[in-house]
Amino acid sequence: MERTVVSIDVGTTKVCTLVGKMDEGGDLRIVGVGVVPSKGLRKGVVVNVSETTEAIAASVERAQRISGHQIERAHVGVAGAHISSFNSRGVVAVSRGHSITQDDVNRVLDAALAIAIPHNREVIHVVPRGYIVDGQDGVRDPLGMHGFRLEVEAHIITGAATSIHNLVKCVNQVGIEIDELILAPLASGEAVLTANEREMGVVLADIGGGTTDLAIFIEGSVWHTAVLAIGGNHLTNDVAIGLRAPFATAKEIKEKYGYARSEDIVADETIDVAVFGGDSWQAISRQFLAEIIEARAVEILNLVLQEVKRSGYDGLLPAGVVLCGGSSLLAGMRELGREILQLPTRIGTPHDLQGLVDVLSSPAYATGVGLLLWGLREETARVSTERPTGFWQRIVHWLRAFLPG
Repeated sequence: MERTVVSIDVGTTKVCTLVGKMDEGGDLRIVGVGVVPSKGLRKGVVVNVSETTEAIAASVERAQRISGHQIERAHVGVAGAHISSFNSRGVVAVSRGHSITQDDVNRVLDAALAIAIPHNREVIHVVPRGYIVDGQDGVRDPLGMHGFRLEVEAHIITGAATSIHNLVKCVNQVGIEIDELILAPLASGEAVLTANEREMGVVLADIGGGTTDLAIFIEGSVWHTAVLAIGGNHLTNDVAIGLRAPFATAKEIKEKYGYARSEDIVADETIDVAVFGGDSWQAISRQFLAEIIEARAVEILNLVLQEVKRSGYDGLLPAGVVLCGGSSLLAGMRELGREILQLPTRIGTPHDLQGLVDVLSSPAYATGVGLLLWGLREETARVSTERPTGFWQRIVHWLRAFLPG
């Protein structure tokens, strides 16, 4: 039986709703896409509930029309400068029989949360970085292990309660129940990172319209997350000011002619630009355009570098940096990233997609696709717990052979 998974990425520049069908083999096929310009958000945070609700409704309606599926539930991404994270440790005694159960795992994660969290903040994720059983570290899954003492090192991600509630309100007003709120860079990592990169140590930098979202993955798990209040809209705004052009024109010029390294542009190359106060086009040096973009791109990448160093994990990242988000498509961004960050750098694109993938095979849709993959993983885990296993599964199969039909 096919199961349906839905994701909604409410970003600063666009709202993207995706509908995926999961077959019995666990493969995901994208059957619905709804992408509309975002309204009512600033730097990833809702500032106008009615406008944001309207944009979400338009995106959902398009996805429903294409997929033929009535959307009632969805996995929703959350970001914004209000996000903060920290690492914590929890310790519990193994309850009974000295064999670790799911109840023990739940209790140790609760113990990691037994710290003072301000009343105006809410926990979004508690991600186990690794477990320790009777002093033995490096344990990924302690279930079934024998032990007396269980410890966990957890990465805890929180957000401002007001910002989270406003986002939830906008989605609920469209008539959609939220299955789970997922931090945007964690979702993006699902779509663009390889298992080897996560294991070796890698930085994911999702440069969106209003924010740059970071996640550091080491030993297969997330160790550090951060959201920087700077993104592609700053690049566009700089171009608009520098060329004295409308914002929409500046965005089009940036995407069509922009380059992140001015030294790679021929000095006498020009482009025609429609500027304020003029009825005709004006010739502008493309190198000058690149200088405007490069200054802000260098600032964004330097902030990424500062955050990586602040995390203390800068020496544990042999897999380097993976850039995604719309601004990573800017020509020369990978080369500039390698130069500034002094790490191997590549552009991350969602891969191994099926269905309506022509538009989605782009770094700009990493979060939307990642939310869908996250939902698929959660749905698969839920289904597997519902199915009988081992001896009882064989009994069920044996009984079915004697039942009519």
